[in-house]
Amino acid sequence: MTTTSTDSYLILGAGIFGVSTAYYLIKAHPHASVTLVDRDAFDADSRVAASWDWNKVVRADYADIDYCALALEAQDIFNNDPLWRPYFHETGVYWVCRDDYAQEVVNNYKKLGRKAELAAFPLEESRKMYGGLFEQADYTDAKEVLINKTSGWAAAGDCLRAVTREIIRLGVQYVQADVERLVFDEARDCSGVQTKSGENILASRVILSTGAFTAKLLEATAAATGKEDLRAGPRIVAGGIATGMVTLDEKSYEKFAAMPVGFQGYSADKGPFLGTLPPTPEKKLKWWGRTIFSNTQEVLPGRFVSAPPTDQDYAQWKVSQKLQDDVRYSARMFYGAPTATWKMEKLRICWDAFTPTGDFIVSPHSAAKGLYVATCGSFHGFKFFPVIGKYVVQMLEGQLDPHLQQKWAWDRTAEQLDSTTNPEFPRSELSDMLDAPPAAKL
Repeated sequence: MTTTSTDSYLILGAGIFGVSTAYYLIKAHPHASVTLVDRDAFDADSRVAASWDWNKVVRADYADIDYCALALEAQDIFNNDPLWRPYFHETGVYWVCRDDYAQEVVNNYKKLGRKAELAAFPLEESRKMYGGLFEQADYTDAKEVLINKTSGWAAAGDCLRAVTREIIRLGVQYVQADVERLVFDEARDCSGVQTKSGENILASRVILSTGAFTAKLLEATAAATGKEDLRAGPRIVAGGIATGMVTLDEKSYEKFAAMPVGFQGYSADKGPFLGTLPPTPEKKLKWWGRTIFSNTQEVLPGRFVSAPPTDQDYAQWKVSQKLQDDVRYSARMFYGAPTATWKMEKLRICWDAFTPTGDFIVSPHSAAKGLYVATCGSFHGFKFFPVIGKYVVQMLEGQLDPHLQQKWAWDRTAEQLDSTTNPEFPRSELSDMLDAPPAAKL
């Protein structure tokens, strides 16, 4: 059992929020006790963390100037810090825009005083770029194409493992354990967690970086303690999306080797933006589907929240035919008819925590002293890996900018609970994406 001290920290979840927070904490307070708990080994071949993946997008192309500024700060680290630099690939992005997004991004760069090879191009000119790679993409209702040659992608899983090794070297204790619920002391302050094996791990400050598991953990704790105001409610919804890969042959790889990250942007009524990433060194080309879904379930009698499947690995490799078709649809929107013959591989469901507006939660939990929340990547969190922990530490120390305090607060305004303009908010259920059982034989 870990004992508490005046400066002991317990971080739950070893994805980018948790690992980045541990990184900045141990560097700021090298003599503090910092413990990081996750259900998976950090170097496991397969993990449930949303940030565990072969590759993730790294970009600062945001219409929201706060995230644009934050992503530029993170990208500077990806470009220059030897810990992060080996994992970043500056391939550029190609974004098919159906609204004013391109101009908003260009204007944000100007407001922030940042120069980049960034511009909007007419459709006909764009289609001929990159050797006509996106010639057969879907341009229905498109206005223009945003190209930013300074964006790109990172080898996500490799990067996460490398930074985790570094924080362990710096003194962070990594504990592999399944967490059952939070625990509280006699003053009703949060004092740690209870694992499924019955062990209590204690600390003076507990930080939830638990992603898609967050709402379920808080619901279980509320049921066990009677502290109903701990519940996430509409603030956090666990959502999933299917991804897939194809291995390119040598001839195809020559065509795709120098490709940028590709995006198809849509409005909220059409669904989330689609993306495709350049091939890995193993010649594997990846993209994600068009449907983000929740998984509402009765986690305890009378208590319903969205959470990943109860399998230890979130059943992430059990991808229905409907979801496979969903992924194939996305491939067709980028590469057209030739994708019909591609053999899909490494089909996977990725889970993350979503807020209605897509904003993170980096905040004290208002229902319990000693409890903090730093999560809700909403499928766009990885790119902030090199820097988000700095802001979590600022929050822990009461130094977070007031504007970000409000933007990332636990207690949300009615506007912050409105998902109607957020294309990425889950609007389907996993049950809708499962295959129908075979018809009974008479």
